Amino acid sequence: MLIPVLLVAASLVVLYFGADFLVKGSASLAVRFGISPLVVGLTVVAFGTSAPELLVSVQSALEGNPGIAVGNVMGSNIFNVCAILGISAMIYPLRVNSRLIRLDAPVMLVATLLFVGIFRNGSFGRWAGILFFAGICAYTIYCVYKAKRGEAVEGDEEIKPTKSWMLDVVLVIAGLALLVWGSGLLVDNAVIIAKALGWSEAVIGLTIVAAGTSMPELATSVVAALKKRTDIAIGNVIGSNIFNLLAVLGLTATIAPVETNQINWTDMLVMLGTSLLLLPFMRTGFKIGRGEGVVLFVIYVAYTLYLIVW
Repeated sequence: MLIPVLLVAASLVVLYFGADFLVKGSASLAVRFGISPLVVGLTVVAFGTSAPELLVSVQSALEGNPGIAVGNVMGSNIFNVCAILGISAMIYPLRVNSRLIRLDAPVMLVATLLFVGIFRNGSFGRWAGILFFAGICAYTIYCVYKAKRGEAVEGDEEIKPTKSWMLDVVLVIAGLALLVWGSGLLVDNAVIIAKALGWSEAVIGLTIVAAGTSMPELATSVVAALKKRTDIAIGNVIGSNIFNLLAVLGLTATIAPVETNQINWTDMLVMLGTSLLLLPFMRTGFKIGRGEGVVLFVIYVAYTLYLIVW
């Protein structure tokens, strides 16, 4: 029991440095190439930190367990909105760029509603998977197009680039590698501890595995909040949720269609409810304050207690 606890502690250190490298490298690249840090947070950082969800979900689909993949995505999206944004906002109030309200948050909400609607009408088949995957391609192309046009983003913090763009690339790659390794180390040993405490596999999957695969997002957003890079902190979460829904679920369903009986509707409704709650929170003063961060975090704690007790 002592060794898993020590490895969990070590994984947190790995995650911190991975997130620190990723935030430094991506923010510097954004300034160097004239791209808004918000766009970088919504694409490069968000998609990179979602690598664990993608790997876990695709592997589950290939092994004939697409339901696990979908559960992982739902749990991760709930964790992203409630725990990550909650903790980040408690550290430092997150300024909300108007672009997030106009485009990115609505894209996340529409993808969530489509996901729920498709499952209400039956299975999530290959055509739905292809449609979702096409959606992430279109969203990414649009983000790159707007970035190349030099879309102005109000309130971007002044960021000093590093001495070399090659160093930026090395920092981003090293950061992503450390985040993937650290999250895997955390999940493996947290599962050992949870089993020793007598937790069921269902609870482990919905809490530790889902939260564990979101550790890169948590580490990145918390470090970004500590550095007052709020654009990266919130963009990372919104972008990761969009990527999870459109890319991860799309690719999963393309490999192996998911049937309705493989879905936990309580988790789906919690995911939808928290996504809906996020919009009014973002519109109040164009920031997510500490009070709203507390509310989001309390929701996640209550949801986790429900899973454990129920």
